[in-house]
Amino acid sequence: MSGKTTKTIGWILTIVLALFFGLTGMMKIMENSKIIEQTAAIGIDAGTARILGLIEILSLVLFVVPRTGIVGALLLMAYMGGVIATALQHHQPMVMFIFVEALIWVGAVLRFPELGQRLKGAQ
Repeated sequence: MSGKTTKTIGWILTIVLALFFGLTGMMKIMENSKIIEQTAAIGIDAGTARILGLIEILSLVLFVVPRTGIVGALLLMAYMGGVIATALQHHQPMVMFIFVEALIWVGAVLRFPELGQRLKGAQ
């Protein structure tokens, strides 16, 4: 695969993730009743959900901006790790969360080849 194709696929994944995290983050910030109901079911109050929404949006902005993209990717990966741990703790399905985590990884490695090289251990 050429470098241009790789970057294009990376950006397509970034756009998909931006739509996903942008939507879920804004729904938490605006205290959407369905989201608040779902988070309350696992012990997260509306104020905490709003803070989580802000964290999602901030991490997303960092991920989309090329200069801070790696930091944003790492923050989104950490966030999704917390989501997966919470789902595990509450015996909820995790497949979608793991899929989103994988999309973040793949998108980040395609957009930032240096990240992939670091993971491989190349100097």
